[in-house]
Amino acid sequence: MEGVPLSQPLTDSYRYCTSLARRTGRNFYFTFLTLPRTLFRDMCVLYAFMRITDDLGDSFHISVEDRRNHLAHWRGQLHRALAGEMTEGKVFPALADVVARHRIPSEYLDEVINGVQTDLTPRTFRTFDDLSGYCYQVAGAVGLCCIHIWGFHDDRARQAAIDCGTAFQLTNILRDLAEDVSVGRVYLPEEDLRRFDYGPDDLRAGLRDERFREMMQFQVDRAHGYYERAVELYDCLSQPGRRVYSAMYHLYGGLLQEIERRNYDVYSGRVRLSTSRKWCIAASSLLSRRFEGLPRPT
Repeated sequence: MEGVPLSQPLTDSYRYCTSLARRTGRNFYFTFLTLPRTLFRDMCVLYAFMRITDDLGDSFHISVEDRRNHLAHWRGQLHRALAGEMTEGKVFPALADVVARHRIPSEYLDEVINGVQTDLTPRTFRTFDDLSGYCYQVAGAVGLCCIHIWGFHDDRARQAAIDCGTAFQLTNILRDLAEDVSVGRVYLPEEDLRRFDYGPDDLRAGLRDERFREMMQFQVDRAHGYYERAVELYDCLSQPGRRVYSAMYHLYGGLLQEIERRNYDVYSGRVRLSTSRKWCIAASSLLSRRFEGLPRPT
């Protein structure tokens, strides 16, 4: 794509996606900066599609039925764009180009919409197997899209990308625990809550007793297990892919470590990394020739 002139609609679409990623991708945008120009732009496009899809599901100012209709329309626009037809959304010309060039299976994008649709009404998960299916839709499928953009040379990359997506989504779930429960979303499996005799009402009340800390440690340990399995992805990727993956891995892993550092207090304020730490992670990923997994706290 380098050196090939783009049509004006395609140029405008890429610009829109890059601007959206810069404005709203507080974490991911830093990791994209480790990529060559074309791959950077392509990742901004993928991010833009995911961001808009997520926002359509989380537009709480409109009814659930309206959100469901908007997502159905969005899915229809996606299918038309990938079929080479004209569409309304600003993201679709660039998205269709990225999907075609990197041969991204369209079902991955459909899975993301499926996952967002399931969040339209308050929900719970009976078992971790139920939750892992949701994690695949909203994160594992995204990981599979990413490795097609980055380039991979080993089929082991597919499962490792899914494991990585699960690790990231479990981190999100723990970080956003208070925010999610306030809108009726309890992502922690019912079987886990029963294990520690800690219920949804305790979550809503923000009760941080010993039961809560033990339950959170159990969840953090599970996330660490997925981070450890995801280490395998690094060696399956192209060199640019290794850099951006390392940055993403350590940025999200840093959030999990911050949750641990706070003794699992996710109620007092949003868990986040400083801008300077994000820059350090991106720079280290560019300069390092070695990849190390997420260290466990001592």
